[in-house]
Amino acid sequence: VQGSGGSGGENLKDPRGAFAKGIPRKIFTSLSVPFTLVCVPLSRPSHPLTLEELNVVEQMRVKVDDAQSTVSVEFTPTIPHCSMATLIGLSIKVKLLRSLPERFKLDVHITPGTHASEHAVNKQLADKERVAAALENSHLLEVVNQCLSARS
Repeated sequence: VQGSGGSGGENLKDPRGAFAKGIPRKIFTSLSVPFTLVCVPLSRPSHPLTLEELNVVEQMRVKVDDAQSTVSVEFTPTIPHCSMATLIGLSIKVKLLRSLPERFKLDVHITPGTHASEHAVNKQLADKERVAAALENSHLLEVVNQCLSARS
């Protein structure tokens, strides 16, 4: 469990750290929105799954350091050649940007060794200018918004 030394970030399962304040649970819960067919091919479109249900985002891979105002989310694409990895990462980042106070610095990246293009995707997600440019693209923003909206 990270977070006990104050230098790394707090793991969501650490009951002594920020989890006790409800911060990480709220962050993790904010990621548990239905992630529709637009982003992840599913065999039953009437039952969209969340990133958590697909094991793309796991509680143990979301780290919060409230004192340093940082949030780190590692996500694992469903397959090593997942063509939606950048969109998934961008959608996670947008969800956090919309859900958290501006003071938090976000780090959204692919779990090491789980995607063929992990370095390239991580580089795009870490580049503020690329993310801003992506979100200025109305079509891409519409796709991200669809990914983050629940289907009824």
